[in-house]
Amino acid sequence: MLSKELLMELEQYVQTYQQIDFELVTSAELELYSDSPLQEELQQIELEAFIEARRKPTFSQVLFRYIDQTAARDADIYKKAGIDRKLFSKIRSIPNYQPRKNTVLSLAFALKLDYDDVVELLGAAGYSFSDSDTQDLVLQFCIEKKIFDLDYINQALEYFSLKPLR
Repeated sequence: MLSKELLMELEQYVQTYQQIDFELVTSAELELYSDSPLQEELQQIELEAFIEARRKPTFSQVLFRYIDQTAARDADIYKKAGIDRKLFSKIRSIPNYQPRKNTVLSLAFALKLDYDDVVELLGAAGYSFSDSDTQDLVLQFCIEKKIFDLDYINQALEYFSLKPLR
């Protein structure tokens, strides 16, 4: 069970960063309802509201939105990305499937996404670019220079003795 202090901190966080109008429980009220089913219910309601306010689209939702924007066929995209049909089927059919970072990047290059869109796609899968990682720097360079061909990208990675995307 969350401590009273953590519950109050959570309420403050939600109020500050999400601008959600919660009916905040005062510390005196919290003390009164301590360890009661009502407090647990309040915590659950606030937790659900927090999650709902913060939830973003899944990787699959973001990916298929970009595919729909290109008007390309799914098969064209996964072939261009060097991904087999089975893996692409998992991405499509399992809503919370989390592919590997290289898979996400291969799809981003196949879709010819700009930097902000790649960052969004990576974020939806739980990844990000790191400016201290050579592979990420090479890939960011390729995005900036609009180099989307996986053969050229893999050559650039191999130049730095890094593993290819696919």
